[in-house]
Amino acid sequence: MTAASQLASVLERVDADFDKSLERLFTLLRIKSISADPAFTGDCRKAADHLASDIATIGFDTKVLPTAGHPALIGKSNGAGPANKSGNGAHVLFYGHYDVQPVDPLDLWHRPPFEPVVTDHADGRKIIVARGAEDDKGQLMTFVEACRAWKNVTGALPLDVTILIEGEEEIGSKNFGPFLEQHKSDLKADFALVCDTGMWDQNTPAITTSLRGLVYEEVIIKAANRDLHSGIFGGGAQNPIRVLTRILGGIHDDNGHITIPGFYDGVKDLPPDIRKQWEKLNLTPDAFLKPIGLSLPAGEKDRLLIEQLSSRPTADINGIVGGYTGEGSKTVIPAQASAKISFRLVEGQDPAKIRKAFRDYVAARVPADCKVEFLDHAGAPAIALDWGMKPLAAAKRALTDEWGKDALLIGSGASIPIVADFKRTLGLDTVLIGFGLEDDNIHSPNEKYDLRSFHKGIRSWVRILAAFADTPR
Repeated sequence: MTAASQLASVLERVDADFDKSLERLFTLLRIKSISADPAFTGDCRKAADHLASDIATIGFDTKVLPTAGHPALIGKSNGAGPANKSGNGAHVLFYGHYDVQPVDPLDLWHRPPFEPVVTDHADGRKIIVARGAEDDKGQLMTFVEACRAWKNVTGALPLDVTILIEGEEEIGSKNFGPFLEQHKSDLKADFALVCDTGMWDQNTPAITTSLRGLVYEEVIIKAANRDLHSGIFGGGAQNPIRVLTRILGGIHDDNGHITIPGFYDGVKDLPPDIRKQWEKLNLTPDAFLKPIGLSLPAGEKDRLLIEQLSSRPTADINGIVGGYTGEGSKTVIPAQASAKISFRLVEGQDPAKIRKAFRDYVAARVPADCKVEFLDHAGAPAIALDWGMKPLAAAKRALTDEWGKDALLIGSGASIPIVADFKRTLGLDTVLIGFGLEDDNIHSPNEKYDLRSFHKGIRSWVRILAAFADTPR
């Protein structure tokens, strides 16, 4: 039997067992696995142990492993489906995280954040409310429950699966890179899966095919050897705030293009068919910007708004410090001024080259009697999938079948460093599929996950696993 021939029975089991799936999610949601607060270290370990025990009940060989911080777990299950018996089926690595954000401010929650409940949304939807409901406990459990349904109906998974769950995603996965390197032999696969992204809207599934990279810089301009009286020195002494803002103000031209030489080297246009698909989505400034009190797109004027947000590189000034900022007035010319600048990068841009290009751009514009210093912070390359890769096409078909609407291939303006780690350390491309919605309040009070997202998320992964199993390796 092929995985496709067993699909209907497995989907029926998902529906029949959904109440139990919800109970298992609630058990996980009750664990206060806040990674940022040392007071909850024991709860993080409890979450890892709980997931390891739960995943073991569906045939995974699981182990909880230490990191320099909170533990991670690896679960391995050899599929016994026809595709894998013939040696043609894929081996997938699924990633999720059990840690959650702090709950502050607690007084803004409508109910205790670790007492999950299904309730009614203002528009009539049924929603699960709890910290971690969407990010990422609800999302990762859609995959676990899909595996459980396959195991309960057929006695095995339709393909080889390794599950990898960490406990420090919400604090930057700072110990996860070394963990991957240490355990890379246990994490061999054909490609990775991540369920920590979202849908286009309540009814339209999406696969994230690209993530922007990041270069984060800090620049410090120094002038005089002390703060100066602006009445005595004004007009004669360099003002580092004026120097800095003049330089930063020149990074963009009137059309929104970035003027740093070489910045666009390697940047490619969207494939024509994908651009047409995005154009049909009709993401308007009124729909996207009006809710935040704006109306005019600030990016490249010759690009669609969705391109500006998802597939084009950016430069943003994130903060400026200099001079007197206290109450009242103090007429000084400051001795120094600084700014923090982030660049979101796309496929084809080299973070090291972008960092150097920015520094060269600034240094060339600093007056001779001023000094400039740079501090480098985060840096990561952009990630983009091959639009024609077979797993991508198989997942797209499966999502379309489940939701009854054509699954979209979209880019994300954000950066997910773990995806770059998978590529760099394990050599794996990552397919990002999630069922979150924009109004899920992740990282905020009253976090939610639509009950429909959880249910159809499980069904979606059932279909996707079947599609992968029946797709030649």
